[in-house]
Amino acid sequence: MTGVGIAGATGYTGYELIRLLERHPQTELVWLTSEQSAGKKYSDVYPGPWDTELVALESALERADEVDVVFLALPHAQSVAPVRAFHNTGVTVVDLSADYRLQDPDTYAQWYGLAHDAPDLLDRAVYGLCEVYRADIAGAQLIANPGCYPTSVNLALYPLAKAGWLQPRIIVDSKSGVSGAGRKPKLPYHFVEANENISPYNVGYRHRHIAEMEQVLGQANATQDGYAFTFVPHLAPFNQGILSTIYVSVTAGVREADIRALFAETYANECFIQLLPAGVQASVRHVAHTNHCAISITPVNPAQADGADYIIVASIDNLVKGASGQAIQNMNIALGHEETAGLL
Repeated sequence: MTGVGIAGATGYTGYELIRLLERHPQTELVWLTSEQSAGKKYSDVYPGPWDTELVALESALERADEVDVVFLALPHAQSVAPVRAFHNTGVTVVDLSADYRLQDPDTYAQWYGLAHDAPDLLDRAVYGLCEVYRADIAGAQLIANPGCYPTSVNLALYPLAKAGWLQPRIIVDSKSGVSGAGRKPKLPYHFVEANENISPYNVGYRHRHIAEMEQVLGQANATQDGYAFTFVPHLAPFNQGILSTIYVSVTAGVREADIRALFAETYANECFIQLLPAGVQASVRHVAHTNHCAISITPVNPAQADGADYIIVASIDNLVKGASGQAIQNMNIALGHEETAGLL
């Protein structure tokens, strides 16, 4: 059995990790941490069948030899030091924060407003977008789990970028469920504020997740001199899910049939990617509470089937494929488990 520790177990992503790992045939939960609830049982925080006692992170570090893998579901900028500490013990580390996703420390400082305290580890961290970097993830000891928005956008655009068909101007309109804001109470996420409402935030070129989109797509096609993103995320009144509607242009002469064939070939053996037939649009209900990503492809003008402008829609569950499910998928690949274990 693979012994598992979870740091930051009482957030929404921590809860999803526990829920999924409990049905994993090859894992055993050893310890769970919570700074605010240390000493309580997990069932005191989340009503349910889990009576594991919550411990402080410091205690978990002393028990690193009891586990084979550690998931860190801590806030951004709070994972840097514990990731280094756990990594130094030799356990496999999957970090769900943004602290090790960006390979360039200057880019991290630009988007997160602080210097990275462990720049030497950035070169060792593998970006855990499973369908793109599977070969690098296998055997990796430090995996940076991707952000939720970038997971949807990068899976939707990676085939076009790799083929060299994706033109630099990209417009992304994304809607996320309220759980994406985390479990800590904040006024905009109260029921009366969020229900029957939808609101944009960080409009234009402001959201930190743009850096991950630029990094992945830039690596997919190094000949393209960058991509010009306009990204508009929205808070939407549902619990879980992300729907990203992406407006792109492709190389002249590339037909819809070519794009569909490209996506089918790229994701031919990917059990978590669902390519939808023409006329069917991806929705949150396609993927809610699953580790799947649904993708639809539609020409802007149906009268011009060979036109250059397309709308690609991708949907994922922000807490599963956008966080905890993908983290477990990363663990499965890294440790040689069946990739779907605990996820289907």
